[in-house]
Amino acid sequence: MTFKEWHTTGQYFDYRQQKIFYQQAGSGPVLVLLHGFPTASWDWHKVWPSLAEHYTLLAPDFVGFGWSDKPRKYHYSLMDQADLVEALLKEKGIRNYHLLAHDYGATVAQELLARHYERIAEGKVADDAHLSSLCFLNGGIFPGTHHPRPIQNALASPLGILLTPFLSKTKLRKNFSAIFGPATQATEQEVDEFYQLIQHNNGKYLFHRLIRYMREREVHEDRWVGATVRGELPQRFINGVYDPISGGHVADYYEQTVNNADVVRLPEIGHYPQTEAPAAVVEAYLAFRGGF
Repeated sequence: MTFKEWHTTGQYFDYRQQKIFYQQAGSGPVLVLLHGFPTASWDWHKVWPSLAEHYTLLAPDFVGFGWSDKPRKYHYSLMDQADLVEALLKEKGIRNYHLLAHDYGATVAQELLARHYERIAEGKVADDAHLSSLCFLNGGIFPGTHHPRPIQNALASPLGILLTPFLSKTKLRKNFSAIFGPATQATEQEVDEFYQLIQHNNGKYLFHRLIRYMREREVHEDRWVGATVRGELPQRFINGVYDPISGGHVADYYEQTVNNADVVRLPEIGHYPQTEAPAAVVEAYLAFRGGF
C-alpha cells in the first residue's frame, strides 16, 4: 500500500470532539499497533501485509499526530492516548486484543498494561476489552535508561515553543540518520513521508506540547515500570540494539529486571525496527504469538 493509499483508505472515529484516523485490515485475533513520536500509524506499513494474514489489525494515529486532528488547545498526555485506544476498541466492539507498540506508543501500552492488572485485582475484567499479550519495540519504557536526542531535550525545555518553526525536513533527516542503523538508513522518500505526517495540519507547532510525555514517564515511572516488570502477561521486547535512544542498553536492563523476560535483539538495527527490518520483526512477532 502506498503512502497516499494508506491515507485515502483509512477510517475515522470521534474521540472527545476530535477526528481520529486509523487503519484496519485482516481477520482473526485483534492486534492493535501503537506508533511512536513524532510519526504515525504509517510506521507500520512494511509489516502490515504479513501481519494482516494472521490478525485483524488496528492502527490509530494518536491525537496530535499524523492524519488525526491536532487541536492547539488540548491537554496532550499518554494517559489520554490510552483512553483513545480504549475508545477505539469500544467503537469497534472488541472484547479481546493484543498490543504491538513502539516508542511513545510503548508507554501508552504500559498504561494499558497497568489498567489490565488493576481490573484483574478489582474483578472488573469483563467490563472492558481484555489485553491478552504485549510486544514492545524500541521505546523509553524505563525512564532512567532513556537517552533522548538533544532536540527532544530542547523541545521539552521552557524555550521549546521557540524551536518549533525551525523543525525542518533537513533536521528530521539528520536526526533519523543518527538513530537508524548504519545499513538501514531511511530513504529520501521515507523521510519525505515522515515529514508530511508531521507537517499535516501544522503538527510541528505542537511538538513542545507533545514532548511533555518524557516528563510524564518520570511522574508515572512506578506505575508503568511496575506493571512492565511483573511479566505475568505474555510479553516480548524486540529491540534494535544499534539505537542510541533505547537500544541494546534498554534490552539488557529489560532482561535483568522483567520477570520471565523475553528479548529478541536485532543487531545493526536502530530505533525503527519495523521500518528497518520488517521481515525480522514479523518473524519475531509470529514466533512470540506461536509460543502461547
